[in-house]
Amino acid sequence: MCKNHRNPIQCILPPYITDKMKGSDSFKLEDALDNELRNYRFRSDRKFFSAMPARALEMFAIKKITTVKPQAVIEIYDAGHGTSLPGKKMTKGNIANDTDAKNVNSGAQYTWDFYYKILNRNSIDDGGMVLVNSIHYGSKYNNAMWNGRQMIYGDGDGKVFDSFTVDIDIIGHELTHGITQYSANLDYENQSGALNESFSDVFGILIKQYALNQDVNQSNWLIGENVMLGNTFALRSMIAPGTAFKNHPIWGNDPQPATMDGYLNLPNTKDGDFGGVHFNSGIPNFAFCTAAREAGGFAWEKVGKVWYAALTKSLQNNSNFVDAKNATIFHAENLFGAGSKVHNAVINGWKAAKV
Repeated sequence: MCKNHRNPIQCILPPYITDKMKGSDSFKLEDALDNELRNYRFRSDRKFFSAMPARALEMFAIKKITTVKPQAVIEIYDAGHGTSLPGKKMTKGNIANDTDAKNVNSGAQYTWDFYYKILNRNSIDDGGMVLVNSIHYGSKYNNAMWNGRQMIYGDGDGKVFDSFTVDIDIIGHELTHGITQYSANLDYENQSGALNESFSDVFGILIKQYALNQDVNQSNWLIGENVMLGNTFALRSMIAPGTAFKNHPIWGNDPQPATMDGYLNLPNTKDGDFGGVHFNSGIPNFAFCTAAREAGGFAWEKVGKVWYAALTKSLQNNSNFVDAKNATIFHAENLFGAGSKVHNAVINGWKAAKV
């Protein structure tokens, strides 16, 4: 039987941001409530699709393309500020004249290329799944998400949030939720849920680094540095969780811990962020970032491969932080050798996070 919190909702905005919309003068109450309603709808969708076997998913028209040589097949739809999905399919000409469509097309292509060229994975399901994307969803919708079978992007309100297509790491983050769905399918609660969020941040930042050709020292390790308007704000910092935003006029201070001594034991309820999945994801994020920086070079060539092997070969739906620690240490040794620079870096990363 499917657990109640297998995948309640996996969108880019954490509840410590979305929950404050309803009480802020910067948002109309009707817009904030509509935003919450849309999130609730996708929470149900994700939970439904994540519990399905592959054959059943195919019956729900989750598209695949089978070719002699794997290639990215990206479809972009314009929801026209409505809520019917996927919307009207866009032509190449339409895409070329729409900034959001161009952002999504480029971000989805980089994501597909990253997983195929670096990790030998053929799309989300490793079977040629078409990457379906809907832009201009809703009216001033403040979020982006993978709903179990496609991507959805809001335009943002233009006052606090820009379009949710502006950050390639957001695109990579959300598409990686699909990869997790088709691999470890980590339960979206407590530590397994925090790992679910963290793996999306890990591969979101790696996809951004890959697209920008940045090594571990060139990267700023920020997730969503453009979508939250204001030069000093980002959604999350992997290099220093808890510092992505400070004294924000609406959100206050970033509440993420970096180490286990700051772990938040929250209730496994919606109001408790299902055990703090968006809060405590800062801990494995910090472990990864620390390991990647110690290993040096391009993170996707080293520690990124270790994290991918753990996600797709070792972890299970109810895995916790210690399971992730043990799995990544094992795969670091398996891929790079006992006592290697990468192996030691992974050990030290988890040690720094006090796991």
